[in-house]
Amino acid sequence: MKDRFSFQASQYAQYRPHYPTTLYAYLQEIISNKEKAWDCGTGNGQVATQLATFFDTVFATDISKAQLAAASSLPNLHYSQQPAEQTNFPDHSFDLIVVAQAIHWFDFNAFYKEVYRTLKEEGVLVVIGYGLVQVNAIIDAITQVLYYDILGDFWDEERKYIDEHYQTIPFPFEERTPPTLSNTLPWSCAHFLAYLQTWSAVKHFVQQKGYNPIEQVRKQYLTAWRGTEKVHFPMLLRVGNLKRADNVYQPLV
Repeated sequence: MKDRFSFQASQYAQYRPHYPTTLYAYLQEIISNKEKAWDCGTGNGQVATQLATFFDTVFATDISKAQLAAASSLPNLHYSQQPAEQTNFPDHSFDLIVVAQAIHWFDFNAFYKEVYRTLKEEGVLVVIGYGLVQVNAIIDAITQVLYYDILGDFWDEERKYIDEHYQTIPFPFEERTPPTLSNTLPWSCAHFLAYLQTWSAVKHFVQQKGYNPIEQVRKQYLTAWRGTEKVHFPMLLRVGNLKRADNVYQPLV
């Protein structure tokens, strides 16, 4: 798993979008036993803290020490610095495993082997994400220029899985059909620009070019923005159960 976000853990915690309450309501519906959950690639613990409101115990892991240091704590929430592909959790531990906006960084084979090892027979894997931000036609046109024209060559190869709405990731599970969820948030232009700063491609650009690419479009955003805008993130969702009751993973070919 690649670490792309330690360098900006505090900004990530402050400016990345939170997931809608409808997502957590859906998780509560599909999980009958709410004893233990694992939030894998937890980042700042955004999802883990919500899971802790309806699970007895939540374990949250990340490879970034900086991200974990910025995470919120709760009595039934336990953080640890571990890679997604190899953990110290006992076999058949979890009723739910969640990966939010992180699975594209993982070694799929190694991670799925770990899911099969640690998920209970009736447990559920939920892969969550969000696509390219949308506001309105004028602002979206600016974002398209930033995303494709300015930053296009600076995105990691794994970003393609998000652009493809997680539909092209391997998913060796008995897949469920999830609901269509939306995530719309009221943001100021300042918040939106701060969110753009958390993009991994922006970091790569600054490292290679020596200046911030956001400055090329800042004035355009400020001109187009009207007070508080409704910012929409298309939700990505894959949900599945183990294909094999014996929890034996068959490697991808």
